[in-house]
Formats: sequence, structure tokens, C-alpha cells
Amino acid sequence: MLRRGDSDNSGKRDVAAEEPSTASEVTSASESESIEQIGKGRPTPKRRDAESRRRGPVAPAPLTAKEARARKKTTRGNKEDRKVAAAERRATASERRARMLAGEDKYLLPRDKGPVRAYVRDIVDARRNLVGLFMPMALVLIMTMFVSPALQSIVTLAMLVMMLFMAVEGYWLGRKINNQVRARFPDTPDGGFKLGWYAFVRASQIRKLRAPKPRVRPGDAV
Repeated sequence: MLRRGDSDNSGKRDVAAEEPSTASEVTSASESESIEQIGKGRPTPKRRDAESRRRGPVAPAPLTAKEARARKKTTRGNKEDRKVAAAERRATASERRARMLAGEDKYLLPRDKGPVRAYVRDIVDARRNLVGLFMPMALVLIMTMFVSPALQSIVTLAMLVMMLFMAVEGYWLGRKINNQVRARFPDTPDGGFKLGWYAFVRASQIRKLRAPKPRVRPGDAV
């Protein structure tokens, strides 16, 4: 009996010893939860939910073609607004083209930007180039070949001679352009075949169709 009483008492003592630890754990857990609620106040929202709140509700996709047309019409606005917007776009494009043709560096294409390219254009525009006659002469020769097929061999020979002269003048023009550019801009990395080809392409164009427009007249000193 003494033994049983001791075992019963020891069991009670073990339960009593475990109860305070469990109570302390519950107390610490409740305290941590209260501290978290005091510091944060709410759970952290997911990034997807936060972005959806900022953007607002997404409109459902149209179910029929009629709904799609109606939504597109509502988005575009009325006819007068579209006309005004189109007129503004045309005016802006016209102004940009006018400034590009005038040679303003901000509105030029990347291939035409910079003082080196402007100087090359002035050199080409200040002289009369034989390659500039290639396009009109080629058109005349082709028309002649269609009018009189018997002249086909003569037209072919004439075009070959023209292409030979163009190659010779293009080589000479490229060397001249590179020498003058190196003398005027000794530190520029622009030069060589690329710069010579740029000058050759501009020289082969009809003067009135060149863009940007020529700033000098033929025979002017550059």
C-alpha cells in the first residue's frame, strides 16, 4: 500500500509539474500573437492581390462580335475626337519631316546625324557629280530598249560603260571625302568605306530628291 501510494503521489506530482510548463507555453504564444497583432494589425497581402487592387477590376472579355465592336468604339471615342487626333498626328509628322529636311540634327535619321555627315553632304552637294546622271540616263536607255528591241545590244553596252564610270568616280569621291574629313575632324572615328559609301549614295541621288535638302549650291566653297 505504501508503494501504491507513492506511485500515485508521484504521478500526481508529474502532472502538476507538467501543467505549469504547458500554461507558460500557452501564455507565451498568446503574448507573441498579441505583439504581432499590435505591430502589424493585418496579414501581409499577396503581390498579385495588391497589384489587382491598384489596377482596379478587369473588364470581362466580350462574348460576341457586336460587343467587341461596341467596346472598341467606346474606347476610341467619337468621330470628332478621332478626326482631331488624326489631324494632330499629321501636323506633327509634317513638322518633323520639315525639320528633318532642313537638317536639324535632332530630327535626322541616325545615318545622317553629326557634324561629320553634314560636312560630307556639303562636299557632295557643292559639286556636280557624274553618278547623279545615272538614274535618269538609265531610265532613258531602258525606255529606248523597249521602244526598239534592235538597240538592246547598244543599250546594254552603254549601261556597262556608265557603271564603269560610276565605279571610278565613286572610288575617287570616297578617297576625297575621307581625306577632307580627316583634315577637318582628325579625332573622328567615322571614315573609311562606310563614309565613302554614304557620300556615293548621296551623289547618285537626284539633287531635288536628296534628304536632308542641300544647304549649298553647286560651285560653293566648303
